[in-house]
Amino acid sequence: MIRAFFSVGLWTLVSRITGFLRDILLARLLGAGLMMDAFAVAFRLPNHFRAIFGEGAFTSAFVPAYTRLREQAGDIASRRFQGEILTLVLISQGLLLIAVMAFTPAFIRLLAPGFAATGETMRLAVELTRLTFPYLALVTLVVLWTGVLNAERRFVAGAAAPVLLNLAMISTLLLAGSFASAAHAAAWGVLIAGVLEAALLLVAAKRAGLIAWPARPKLDAEMRAFLKAFGPAVIGSAGVQIAMLADTILVTFLPAGGASSLYYADRLYQLPIGVIGVAAGTVLLPEMSKRIAGGDEAGAHRAQNRSLAISLLLAVPFAIVFFMIPEAIIAGFFGYGAFGASAIKAAAGVLAAYAIGLPAIVAIRSLVASFHARGDTKTPLYASLSAIALNLVLKLLLWKSHGAAGLALATAIGAIANAAILAFLALRQKKCAPDAELGFAIAIALISGIWLVAALTMLEQFWGASLGTLHPFLKLAVLGLGAGAAYFGVAALCAKVTRVQLTLR
Repeated sequence: MIRAFFSVGLWTLVSRITGFLRDILLARLLGAGLMMDAFAVAFRLPNHFRAIFGEGAFTSAFVPAYTRLREQAGDIASRRFQGEILTLVLISQGLLLIAVMAFTPAFIRLLAPGFAATGETMRLAVELTRLTFPYLALVTLVVLWTGVLNAERRFVAGAAAPVLLNLAMISTLLLAGSFASAAHAAAWGVLIAGVLEAALLLVAAKRAGLIAWPARPKLDAEMRAFLKAFGPAVIGSAGVQIAMLADTILVTFLPAGGASSLYYADRLYQLPIGVIGVAAGTVLLPEMSKRIAGGDEAGAHRAQNRSLAISLLLAVPFAIVFFMIPEAIIAGFFGYGAFGASAIKAAAGVLAAYAIGLPAIVAIRSLVASFHARGDTKTPLYASLSAIALNLVLKLLLWKSHGAAGLALATAIGAIANAAILAFLALRQKKCAPDAELGFAIAIALISGIWLVAALTMLEQFWGASLGTLHPFLKLAVLGLGAGAAYFGVAALCAKVTRVQLTLR
């Protein structure tokens, strides 16, 4: 499993690096004003629906069902099942796309009502959404074929696909002069990326001999089991996205630049979530599903413990640096061109607030696998809805006084609540079995984190004036190298002393 984990993580890292290049171009060309606010909303809307009906809900219901069919009934049955699901995907996404394209202004007024007060932003948001929303239908096919490949432990194509989104957007942004505006260039990049990603996964699935043509759905036992698992998973994913959608709605009422601050901070926040959390969840779910289907409960628990250990060890340093030096991070990556000092300060506040919940949100992907691998999508649903209720209440309390940073803080606290509830229920239902090495790994992360805080404090105290004279990116590089050396050096020493294996086995 370790090879698959790092393969997915590597491609996700490539995706995040190219994503940074994309966002640096966005910051240079669009800054944090009207055009960027409109694009940020137009880009987030299809991604909300993708997260509801695609990656989270679909994967958690489809992969265990498909894996079980492959293991117990063979290739013909699993291929037929895939074809039936493909038909449902095509019909549902086609109807949704037609509805949104026909009623885009009403769609924007519903989901970004604050834009209605500024006619120019509203007009631009409508135009951009009509370009970006077809991406949803295309990427839903990507999610289906990625699930099929992941079930067969073929992770590379699905992990590499997001890189195409960044490359497509970089290409169109570099040619921004050929479009109506830089915002239009970015939106066209999103649409082109959807076509490229779908083509990549179609070819990969076909070469692996795993492709299936659409088939007429039948409400047999397997389809009923899938729908029974999919329904709660959709509600659970919808709960998370409702909270994020609340961000999109509320941030449109903030002064210009609010949506942009949330966007840029979220891009950095998503780096460890994607590289660590998503990679762990992507590999762990089929691994646990396969072991449980084969009756190897102990092996499933071992895989989960190793996934949690490495996820937390890698997430803690990100959380600390995001919280302690957010302005240096934002300035180093985005503080150029149209992205000025006020934009840096606003985005830094959002990033620091997000950091509080980072270890929890990374751990959630591994904790949820305890339930999804056993076909239980209801328990994570209850945990998610409880956390989302808290999240929404906090958003309503914090957004006026703290702006975009208040929305991010509510998200962080909601993630902590979600992870705590999942861990409690998994232990209570005996769906996880923490071992001594997981405990040692958590202790090592805490000890190394304390040394990291001390290292950043000393760097700022003794060399702060010298660092301030450096180019923002060079300053960030120095701080990053110092932080990495402090954290991982102490972690390696602790692992050697305690003889803890800090890898997935």
